[in-house]
Amino acid sequence: MRYKITCLFICLVWISGCSQRTASEQPTVQQLNVVELSKKETIPASFFPDPVQIVSIGDSLTQGVGDSKDKGGYLPYLQKNLEKEPTITSVEIINHGVRGNRTDQLLKRLEKADVQEDIEQADSIVVTIGGNDIMRVFKQNFSNLELNQFDSAKIGYEKRLRQIMDKVRSENEHAQIYLVGVYNPFSKWFADFYELDEIMNDWNDSGKKIITEYDSAYFIEIDDIFQNSKEDLLYTEDYFHPNDRGYELIAERIYNNMEVLTIGKDAMEASAKGDDDQE
Repeated sequence: MRYKITCLFICLVWISGCSQRTASEQPTVQQLNVVELSKKETIPASFFPDPVQIVSIGDSLTQGVGDSKDKGGYLPYLQKNLEKEPTITSVEIINHGVRGNRTDQLLKRLEKADVQEDIEQADSIVVTIGGNDIMRVFKQNFSNLELNQFDSAKIGYEKRLRQIMDKVRSENEHAQIYLVGVYNPFSKWFADFYELDEIMNDWNDSGKKIITEYDSAYFIEIDDIFQNSKEDLLYTEDYFHPNDRGYELIAERIYNNMEVLTIGKDAMEASAKGDDDQE
């Protein structure tokens, strides 16, 4: 019996020693974990999404002529829609629209340092151009207007539009580019003047074709918005530019066709790659 008690006592002492030793080792394990965590690399700044920057270039549609609040036409509506997205923290809008600009004039403005800098930093670039190129043909040939005059002018338009796209891409390899099509503001008032619809469709087809030549570039059709609407969508001062509702619908069309989930993604990946290369 005494032998059994002695053995039991020895076992209890051994178990007690094991439990004390395990407990004493706990701080050491925790300290090791802390040390291991401290060794992990610092998370790069590019991991956290920056505000999305939208740069808009072009003519009066970008400037926002007809906007009663004079805040940039479709841009405030587009900003509001984008900021509802859970993947977007905030949206910064930069407006480089100038009323009356044609493709040749926009090309010259793309040589300005401030425009180039904004394009370089942009996550998305929206372009509205071409309407004034068409109107120039009207003005120059008003008394003797023929369809072939628009065909001739379109050749120059296509050449300059490619130059605009090339210039934008040379400044920014990653940004999404959205080319907004032209529309017929007279369709509601001159329904019988079908030739004008034909001209707009022809020029829009050129824009669609050219935009497919570039990566991450998209064409935004808006002509049907003004053709099929029962609402008054034109600015009553000139019945040419959109009013507030017209700009709101243009913004919705752009937003609905945007690759929202990937805005800024390529730029972030490039930045992250740059961080890796510097290690």
